[in-house]
Amino acid sequence: MTEQASWRAVAAATGEGDRARTEAGVRLAYRQAGPREPERIVWARSPLEAVRLLSGAPAQDGEALPATGASVRDAVRNRPVAAERARLHTLLGPTGWSDHWRATGADLWETTRPLVDRVRTGIVEALAPADRQEETRIRLLLLDAVLGQHDAAWLCPFDDTTGLEGLTEVVRTAGWWWPYENIAVVAERPTELHRDEAGRLDRGDGPALAHSDGFALHAWRGLPVPGEFLDRLGTLTPEDIRTEENAELRRVMLEYYGYDRYLEESGAKPVHRDKTGVLWRTALPGDEDVVMVEVVNSTPEPDGTSRTYWLRVPPTTVTAREGVAWTFGLSAEAYEPLRQT
Repeated sequence: MTEQASWRAVAAATGEGDRARTEAGVRLAYRQAGPREPERIVWARSPLEAVRLLSGAPAQDGEALPATGASVRDAVRNRPVAAERARLHTLLGPTGWSDHWRATGADLWETTRPLVDRVRTGIVEALAPADRQEETRIRLLLLDAVLGQHDAAWLCPFDDTTGLEGLTEVVRTAGWWWPYENIAVVAERPTELHRDEAGRLDRGDGPALAHSDGFALHAWRGLPVPGEFLDRLGTLTPEDIRTEENAELRRVMLEYYGYDRYLEESGAKPVHRDKTGVLWRTALPGDEDVVMVEVVNSTPEPDGTSRTYWLRVPPTTVTAREGVAWTFGLSAEAYEPLRQT
């Protein structure tokens, strides 16, 4: 495994880490940054449970957290990382640092940032669904968090022996954590994480992200969806899709059901045909039309049959030729296939 692949594995790791290593890393991070070590390290099963504890809820043993003292996140995490980044920037120069960042953490952060944002949103939705004042308080608590494994993108550009060893150890062994003067609260990593090829949360038969305390996020190709919504996907009908009022959820339903199947079963009508194929269109209330071109592969399969393909095209398409041309990035006039496949 390459070094970058190793860091990606850290950011996506699930299951219990090594608590002893994590706690040693937390204490080392404090010592390296300057603040005295925390008197206690308290574990939570998820970032949501950590925020609940910090909000005064009792821990699993029934006891509430003692006084935390002020946040030391800036001293423990921000300043050391900024100092090392400044050192490398001076050593490599602006262009060299930019190249180094692109080669190490940039792409990893692009795939990690949406997950971080979604976790924060999920916590706010769970704890302050309709209370603006409480939402503000929760968001401020979330700003106190160090991202643990999700800080992998920000730690991977640096050598492990530059005074960031404590932070790096926590990144490799635990989830989000909250450093305060008197205590540190550390969340376990998720028990499940499911993403698509683009790195988006994605699962059609359960939570895309799950923690052992029940905190879970459901998503289809990056789009947040309610958990009960996914339970309906296996029994969808065209009528269910037509009557869904939420346009984003309707599109998830269409992707799961299949646009071609929906056209076939919803009474869609062909609106144009030519030698390239057949253009189909059906209206969706409150949304753009579903328009697809039906094309037949001119090369027979080994059994002599010809496979049919369905190509979704923009709702402004008026001819089959225009639709097929669009899939190649061409105008209808410029589309002249030597052989249609």
